[in-house]
This record gives sequence, C-alpha cells and structure tokens, in this order.
Amino acid sequence: MSYPIIDGHCDTIRLFELNKKDYSFTKKNNAGHIDLPRLQAGGVKLQVFALYIEEEFKPVGSLKRALMLLDLLRKNLEPCCKEITFIYSRADLEKLVCSNKIGALISIEGGEALEGEVAVLRMFFRLGVRGLGLTWNQENQLATGVGNGVGGRGLTRLGRRVIKEMNRLGMLVDLAHINEKGYFDALETSSKPVIVSHANSRALCPHERNLSDDQLKALAAAGGVIGLSFCPDFVDQKRATIQRLLDHFVHVADVAGVDHLGFGSDFDGIEDVIPGLEDASALPGLVEGLSRRGFDAHEIDKITSKNFLRVFADNLPA
Repeated sequence: MSYPIIDGHCDTIRLFELNKKDYSFTKKNNAGHIDLPRLQAGGVKLQVFALYIEEEFKPVGSLKRALMLLDLLRKNLEPCCKEITFIYSRADLEKLVCSNKIGALISIEGGEALEGEVAVLRMFFRLGVRGLGLTWNQENQLATGVGNGVGGRGLTRLGRRVIKEMNRLGMLVDLAHINEKGYFDALETSSKPVIVSHANSRALCPHERNLSDDQLKALAAAGGVIGLSFCPDFVDQKRATIQRLLDHFVHVADVAGVDHLGFGSDFDGIEDVIPGLEDASALPGLVEGLSRRGFDAHEIDKITSKNFLRVFADNLPA
C-alpha cells in the first residue's frame, strides 16, 4: 500500500544557487537529496521549501536575501508547472488531494527576514510565503534560538505581534530551532496549532535541537505536529540508523500521540544521511519501517500526510 507523503522541511533552494550550472530540478541529479524525479519516486505529495537565511546575511541583508531565495525557488520550479503547484490556501490543499501534482509550500527559516517590521510579514504573505520559523539558532528580534544555550529570553513583544498577525493572515508558525522559553511562550500566544518542522526526541538523543517530553506533550495539547528529522545528529549521538529513527517515531507516538507526528526530513540541509535514507526516493522504505514497528494503516496515513494536512488546513486562508 502506498501513502502520499508530506515533508515539512527541506533546504533544496540552496542547490539552485550552489549548483546552478549542473543542477536542474526537473531531472535526477547526483547533487543533494531532492529533485522532481526523486520526489515522485518517493511518493511525496507536498514539500515544504524553506528559505534559509545564512548567517552572513544577519542582521543586515536578511530581507534582501529572502527575496533573492524566493526568486530562485520560483524560477527553478516554473519549468515544473505541469507537475508542481504552489499551495497558498485551504482550497489549494483540497485541489491537491484530488490531483496528480505535487504541492509546494513556501516557508522562511529565520525571523531576521522581517527586519523588525510586521509590514514585511504581510508583504511576504502577498508574495506567497505561508510559513515562518521564528528563529534559526541565534537570537533575533522575535525570539532566541537554541544555539544561545540554556535559558535566555523567550518571545519578544515583536515576536508575539508577529505570531498574532500570522494567525490572522493564515501562516504556519514553525517552532523548530527556538529555545525552550520561547517555545512555550509561542504555544501560549498562538491561537492556531503550530508545527515543529524538523526535530526529534531529546529523551532518545540529547541534542539541543530536539524536544523534551514536556515540549512534545504541550505541542500535542495545542493540536500541533512535529516533523521528525533525518539529520543523523538528531537521531543518535553514536550511530544513526533507520531503526533508531523509528525508535523516535515510536517514542513521540507514545508521549504525544500519533495525531501529532509527521516527516520533516531536512533534506539538502544536512551533509550526512542515514544509511537507507539517502534521498527523497527512499521514503517508501521508511514507511515500510513504520508498518514493521506496529503502526497500522490508519496511523501511517496520519503520520505520512493527514496530520500535517489538518494543521495546514487549520492555518491557511480559505
């Protein structure tokens, strides 16, 4: 049995720039982990593409960089208009489910791109952006990232304003990379369910980017979803395997419930891969692993797509 897959996070946009002479999204490449043929082979129905703002563009130049990345994404996906459709609304989601196309949803990774202005958020919305990760690993004008260590400030007043405006507009709040205080502040502030696009369980792998059981329970109580990452460092400190990644799926399901679990590969944002999960075409093998670990067909359907679909529909404009 095949399942449509939603992947909550990839950094493929950087390949459009780094390999612009050799990389074409329309054909299978040796570079990176994602292109159109590999998305099709992997059964991906919707891919969230993140505009990652590199550190050299922080704090000055983030807005310009985000706009340049947005242009790169559109330019490289335009030749795939018969196979890929951009997702802006609930109506688009409904059409996607009944079509043979792959959906593309645009998100920004790092609130620096707003350069302190809620008005910029509204303009990004008008340009088709439908998600925002409040932080990367550093501190910015909205919140503090996990890279600043334990403690630190949580959500700022501007961060609260941004979340409320995102709720009003119809944008996904992404809490990957935010520190623990900011995480709970954001859950308290958002009137809509949030996502954690790419992270794993801290109980199984004590990486700063992973979530504690208390964070997972709070996410579930708020109706949110975590996309489990394939980054080896988030899976195991010694040896990351598909079986160890499946341990994370089982643990999060036990702690937060199957309704709050999804895929968040972080493909093209990771240098190393888990053996057997080399690129997007290998996703059916992970789905088979879920079945072997005791998840039934209804539960796998939720994990692969239905959970993210629910939260996307709760957030996106009509």
